[in-house]
Amino acid sequence: MRVAVTGASGRLGRALLEALHPFAEVRAWSRPEYDLDDPNSASRVVGSYPDVVVHSAAWTDVAACARDPELATRRNGVAVGELARACVAVGCRLVVVSTNEVFAGDRRGTPYRKDDAVGPINPYGASKLLGESLTLHAFAVRPEALLIARTAWLYGPPGNDFPTKIVAAALHALESGGPLRLVRDETGSPSATPDVARGIVELILSEAAGVRHVVNAGYATRAEWATEVLAAADIDVATELVPASTWRRDSTPPTWGVLASDVTLRPWQDATREYVRSHVRLPERA
Repeated sequence: MRVAVTGASGRLGRALLEALHPFAEVRAWSRPEYDLDDPNSASRVVGSYPDVVVHSAAWTDVAACARDPELATRRNGVAVGELARACVAVGCRLVVVSTNEVFAGDRRGTPYRKDDAVGPINPYGASKLLGESLTLHAFAVRPEALLIARTAWLYGPPGNDFPTKIVAAALHALESGGPLRLVRDETGSPSATPDVARGIVELILSEAAGVRHVVNAGYATRAEWATEVLAAADIDVATELVPASTWRRDSTPPTWGVLASDVTLRPWQDATREYVRSHVRLPERA
């Protein structure tokens, strides 16, 4: 099986390359070879190479998407449609990575399932939903060749993610003597990129089609996730629970962004602890 991965230098793209390697001949597509801003990029790179394209490339800066929704529409919507049409033209399968932010997040307690009604509340979610819609339209003639894999709250190598930022913020709080403020009213599915990548590969090998959710088991508030990170890092710092409205943000995330996974992945706590202990740089102790 020949598989091409877009956004191969990104967080999830790197994990996908590693997870696919034992099962496929893998080609990495990143800029400038594949560029979301180039309307001709998709038809140029797809050619006759892949049996499957896994599209993990996206503009994931949700705040920037809110500031420039037109560019978000281009990168996360229109470009995905172009890639879908190019794949249909040559007869290859397509896997599109999408997000929990296609949902409104206006409920509590029940994880979103793959056929629940969507309703994004920010430009990032709207642009990703447009990508889903354009892809479904392009593959209407071959729906069995399309997989949309939604995921949430991704973290993993090379860092600069929620766990590493929480560790850095905790160390700063310790130095300043103030409490570390943790958001108590935003809930989601913390998901490690190596686990999500393995879940997507499992779906590819089983020739799954349609929409699927791929997240680590369980869910947490930002505060609960941060508490697990701090425990794994063995950092004891005073904390204060605050609402998300404490900080002004350009993009409003869904307050309930929990997905019900269609593949079995380990609990988010186990994945978080392993990641923090193996990848997050911790301070040396006397």
